[in-house]
Amino acid sequence: MKKFLVTGSAGFAGRNLCAALRARGGCEILECDIGSNSPEHLAAFAAEADFVFHLAGVNRPREESEFTAGNVDFTKTLLATLSASGRKIPVLLSSSVQAALDNPYGASKRAAEDAVFAYGRETGADVFVFRLPNVFGKWSRPNYNSAVATWCHNTARGLPVQVRDPAAQISLAHIDDVVRAFISCAEGRTPPQDGFLSVPETFTRTLGEVSSAIKSFRDARGALAVPDQSDPFMRRLYSTYLSFLPEDGFAADLAPHTDARGSFTELLRTPDRGQVSVNVAHPGIVKGNHWHSLKHEKFIVVSGTGVIRFRKALDKSAPVIEYRVDGARPQSVEIPPGYTHNIENTGSCDLVTVMWANEPFDPANPDTVFEEV
Repeated sequence: MKKFLVTGSAGFAGRNLCAALRARGGCEILECDIGSNSPEHLAAFAAEADFVFHLAGVNRPREESEFTAGNVDFTKTLLATLSASGRKIPVLLSSSVQAALDNPYGASKRAAEDAVFAYGRETGADVFVFRLPNVFGKWSRPNYNSAVATWCHNTARGLPVQVRDPAAQISLAHIDDVVRAFISCAEGRTPPQDGFLSVPETFTRTLGEVSSAIKSFRDARGALAVPDQSDPFMRRLYSTYLSFLPEDGFAADLAPHTDARGSFTELLRTPDRGQVSVNVAHPGIVKGNHWHSLKHEKFIVVSGTGVIRFRKALDKSAPVIEYRVDGARPQSVEIPPGYTHNIENTGSCDLVTVMWANEPFDPANPDTVFEEV
């Protein structure tokens, strides 16, 4: 069984990486963090590890000197320990694009990179150095890991969001894509390089675009809307936003439309994949008796028994088509345009139907013409 040493295992990247490795199985994880990073711990890890993910580092210290201690000195201590083991242990370093900049943090990451490359040359071990952009995703810390984490946290709680320059561009990578790239190296699918590695899936947006999208997520939840999930970046950003919801804010109240026949409740709306609702009809009740010109739907009965009837609209002589439906044997029944249709509860309990329409209902353009089947 392969043994992976993960430094910074309790941090944002480390936690996500360890979780992904455990989910894959077939390996043992040696976790190194504050409390388990002494020379004695490192020596024990070096005697066992088959691959090292070096993710530990300092990015928001109280004193600038902590950059050197956390990013340079600890890296050199780790590498010296690995080298002293006499084993050619591959090392992956999580660095930053700021290593190319002239600031204290960037200088410390650049020094750590140099140390890893030197370790590779001296020992013959494979090394992988990733210069990461801003990383976002679940389990990141607001006011620490990234602006995205702070904006998601604040927006979900109605707190102010500060964007100094909305036009400024930012490069971003999602933590799941980062973790996949890391694991690909450990599994031999990405060969070592003399230069820097990057995550294949990265995104460039302006700060204004990112902050506006996060605000739209908060507004969308109140309108039962789901952002466009076909956009890879928006899908990742929305997932991140949801991970920052306060624990008493997971639920959202719905608004059932209830009358003597039963109820109709919208569940969610999407800009590109339509609307999902749930319809409840009491025993003996018939609902519908209308047709659509463009809109089409799917009906899935999930509880109770009933019958769905169709007839070509505007043609009283057309035959009536019937589909017997039963929640015990779910079927997806297409409701095509140009057919007037209804659904009748023929059982002794409520008939519950999940209904999908290809577009959200628009009161200004309902596309609904009443005509009895």
